[in-house]
Amino acid sequence: MSASHNLSALLILLERAEAERDAAAQVLQQALARAAAARSQATQLSDYRLEYQQRWTRQFTQRTTVDILGCYQTFGTRLDQAISSQGHVASHAEGHVEQAREQLRERELRVASVRKLIERRQLEQLQRQRRQEQKATDEQAARAALQRFAPALSL
Repeated sequence: MSASHNLSALLILLERAEAERDAAAQVLQQALARAAAARSQATQLSDYRLEYQQRWTRQFTQRTTVDILGCYQTFGTRLDQAISSQGHVASHAEGHVEQAREQLRERELRVASVRKLIERRQLEQLQRQRRQEQKATDEQAARAALQRFAPALSL
């Protein structure tokens, strides 16, 4: 395989690795957005629970019935369950963020590795080219010296 063909194959590989890295970055951004939304919703539910408790605390200072107290407790229990569930959703979303970060790191490492390989191949190609040029220059100098000394040797 020629050096230029090898280099063009590496450039195609680099292009693909960069596309995969870009896709992984987009997945990470989406995961971050979902995690932020889940955290925000969990916070909103917790804030609402606090407001609800404060409102009912004021209500209980007045006269209330057993039925209203039962409704309060039932709704409070459901609200606690919703908060707990949303906390799990937020934790799960954070797990996806970490997975997406790891995948992005792997893709970035691959891009860097391919770039480094391309740099090495380009350097090797440049060194080969310089050696060929040096060899050609040496051969030309040897021929020129031979032509200068050839008439003296034939005497």
